[in-house]
Amino acid sequence: MSDTKKNLLGMDQGQLQALFESWGEKPYRATQLMKWLYHQRELDLDKMTNMSKKLRERMATETTIATPVVAERKVSKDGTRKWIMQLADGNQVETVLIPDGDRHTVCISSQVGCMLDCTFCSTGKQGFAGNLDAGDIVGQVWLVHNELLSEGNRGVTNVVFMGMGEPLLNFDAMLSAANLFLDDLAFGLSKRRVTVSTAGVVPGIYKLAEHTDVALAISLHAPNDALREQLVPINKKYNIAELMKACRHYLSGLGDKRSITIEYTLMDGVNDELEHARELATLLRPLRCKVNLIPFNPFPGAPFKRPNTHRVRAFQNYLVDQGFATMLRTTRGDDIDAACGQLVGQVADRTRRAERHRDRIAAREIA
Repeated sequence: MSDTKKNLLGMDQGQLQALFESWGEKPYRATQLMKWLYHQRELDLDKMTNMSKKLRERMATETTIATPVVAERKVSKDGTRKWIMQLADGNQVETVLIPDGDRHTVCISSQVGCMLDCTFCSTGKQGFAGNLDAGDIVGQVWLVHNELLSEGNRGVTNVVFMGMGEPLLNFDAMLSAANLFLDDLAFGLSKRRVTVSTAGVVPGIYKLAEHTDVALAISLHAPNDALREQLVPINKKYNIAELMKACRHYLSGLGDKRSITIEYTLMDGVNDELEHARELATLLRPLRCKVNLIPFNPFPGAPFKRPNTHRVRAFQNYLVDQGFATMLRTTRGDDIDAACGQLVGQVADRTRRAERHRDRIAAREIA
């Protein structure tokens, strides 16, 4: 969401080669530029002296190198960090770093707000203001990576498209960013360490399979259509049977040792009964997958509550007994509103959804 100049930071290797060739330059200029941007972490064209002054002047005139601007930075008591990133249009998105020993996972945003309005997610209640461009997506990781390395730490090791927005509804920008995360000339991450999470945009899953084999996570949250339609409205358009078929198709291109991650947010009295666990096991049994259980993270006006520990453990134990690799995601960063489902940013809402959400909260308080 930057100005009309093409942001070099968001262009993958193929796009950069095409740009330089259109200028009459050799394709190796893309390699030179990428090494400056990602290996040297240099954004100043004047310092890229292995390219001619004439070329650098053209790049300065016709392109830009721009990251979002850090508007605010918060650090949780558990070490989680959250950045509020200011975009060129004034909107803000949020980026979260989850450290775990030598592992640094960055959770990035792909849209300003979200179009899907899942009932348990604070991001959806902010409405929707538009897609991030690839430079805004890559820029989030570049800033976090640079900060870590500048501190003497290991850089970013994992990237998850699990921040604000539905990445498969911003497909082209998401794919360009993912290509850069994988490219050895950029961040050089393994395809197992770049994860695209979707609430169930079925055509996007098929399209993703045509272009890449990064890790895929499905925000499922319910084992049947009736309940999922209440929690994840896109299920009315693409039901669970269609979603599972798309997942099997994606798995067919990954090889026998890789799986899909199923994300399931547990809400007290909503989807956390043992009967739900039984349904979920039956649904997922034909699918090569692992399950991440996420206790609901509250946000202002949320109609749900976090389940008690006994329910959560019983749900997990049942799935484990049924042979599923089932992880219980530890809540990280909730004291700075950086936990799963809590990201809000600052959204110039086009949908009036945020206004309606505030009205619902006010009506409940009056009642």
